[in-house]
Amino acid sequence: MSVVTEEREHEAGGRRLSRTTIARAALSYIDRHGTQGLTMRGLGQTLGVEAMALYRYVTGREDLLEAVVAELLDGVSTSLDPQLTSSWQGYLQTLAHAVRRIALDHPGAFPLVATRHPAAPWLRPPLRSLELVEDFLNALSSHGMTDEQVVEVYRAFSSFLLGNLLLDAAQRGGEAAPVEQPLDEGSAQISNTDGQLDLSDNPAIARFRPLLSEDHSAEEFEAGLETLLDRLDLSLSQ
Repeated sequence: MSVVTEEREHEAGGRRLSRTTIARAALSYIDRHGTQGLTMRGLGQTLGVEAMALYRYVTGREDLLEAVVAELLDGVSTSLDPQLTSSWQGYLQTLAHAVRRIALDHPGAFPLVATRHPAAPWLRPPLRSLELVEDFLNALSSHGMTDEQVVEVYRAFSSFLLGNLLLDAAQRGGEAAPVEQPLDEGSAQISNTDGQLDLSDNPAIARFRPLLSEDHSAEEFEAGLETLLDRLDLSLSQ
């Protein structure tokens, strides 16, 4: 981008455009108007630029929503208090509350972590970030769990979070819309491209990938249902 173009955009919006700036503005827009109300033109007006200026940084609405999801989860793992994560129980508890804060602070945008296609079918919401999943796998492995145990916890934990936090978001006005089919927007990073996923910076994910790719949905459903029935039986018998 030329210096002249940068200056014009900076003067028009009072800020210098970047993918991060646009994603943060889109998140704020969704907080006020909801996901369905987000348009490239409307966001451009909010930023004080023509919609076409946004296409230098995002390839369209689908890519913009992916940027919003990344913004939602950015920095979660680095924000965790190390004193509270000294045990695996403390790590999960602290992480759960950190993700819940996102759902409560951004109920309109949080359902995107569930309704957007993940980068790989085994990357389960709401822990959609490669950085976050890498940290999760390493943290649990460091507490002596086997690979199979780590993946079992990952599946159970993500299912628990998603079910509870989507309800929290819905109660605060979030729209749990069905999954949309990504649109072909030229150079947009279309999700669910597992075969093209570069894991060179994520060695833990690369190691766990075969286990993460196994389908245990039926067993997970039965285990969750049995746990629920046990809790209800205990509660009703008291």
